[in-house]
Amino acid sequence: MNERWQKVFWPAAVAVLLLALWQGLVVAFEVPVFLVPSPLRVWQALVEDGGLLFAALLNTLKITLLAFALAVVLGTAIAFAFVQSRVIETALFPYAVLLQVTPVVAIAPLIVIWVKDPTASLVVCAALVALFPVIANTTLGLRSVDPGLLAYFRLQGATRWQTLRRLRIPSALPYFFGGLRISSGLALIGAVVAEFVAGTGGTGTGLAYQILFAGYQLNIPRMFAALALIALAGVALFAVMAGLSRWALAGWHDSETAHE
Repeated sequence: MNERWQKVFWPAAVAVLLLALWQGLVVAFEVPVFLVPSPLRVWQALVEDGGLLFAALLNTLKITLLAFALAVVLGTAIAFAFVQSRVIETALFPYAVLLQVTPVVAIAPLIVIWVKDPTASLVVCAALVALFPVIANTTLGLRSVDPGLLAYFRLQGATRWQTLRRLRIPSALPYFFGGLRISSGLALIGAVVAEFVAGTGGTGTGLAYQILFAGYQLNIPRMFAALALIALAGVALFAVMAGLSRWALAGWHDSETAHE
C-alpha cells in the first residue's frame, strides 16, 4: 500500500507544484489572459462552460473507444495471420508500416469523402492511427516464445491451434497489453486530429471543434480547459489499460509478480 500511495502522491505533488508555479508566473508578470490564462482562470472556464465541454468530451471519447476497439480487433487478427505464415507477414507487414508513417491529416479528407457517415469516417481515421502498435506488439509477442517450450510442444505432437492457444497467446499477453497502452492514447490523438481535419460542427461535435471555435473567439481559457480535458482523458485511458494489464497478468507473469 505504501508503494501504491507513493505512485499517486509524487505525481500529484509535482502537478500541484507546476500549477502553483504557472499561477505565480502569470500573476507576477501580468500575462494577458488571451495569451496564457492562469490555472484559476482555466478552472473558471471549465466550470462556466462545463456542460458544453463535457458533452464534447463524451463525443470525442465515443470516437476514441470505437476506433480503439476496431484497432484491437483488426490488429489482433492481422497479428495472428502474420504468425501463421511468414509469407503473409513478409508480404503485408510493409503496408502496416506504411499506414503508421502516413500522416492522418493527409488521408483524412479522402476518408471523409469516401465514408459518408461523419462518425464512421472519424472512427476509421482514428483506428488507422491506433492500429500499428497492436499489430507490431502482438506479432512480436506471439513470436517471442521459449524455443525449448516450442520444441517440446512439437515433440508432443501439439497441433498448430494448441500451440497458439496454450503457448503463443500466454507468452504474447504482456506485449499485447503494452500495445493496448500505446494504442489507446493514439486512438484519442487520432480522434482529435480527425475532428480537426474533418471540421465537423453542430451539436455532435467533439473537443477539437471546441478548441477551434474558442481560438476563433480568442476564448483562450476555454481552449486550455478543452486541452486539459483531452490530457486527463488520455491519462485515464492509460490508467485503465495498465489496470487491465495488472488484472490479467497478476499472479503468474514476472512483469507483475516482481512488484509484489
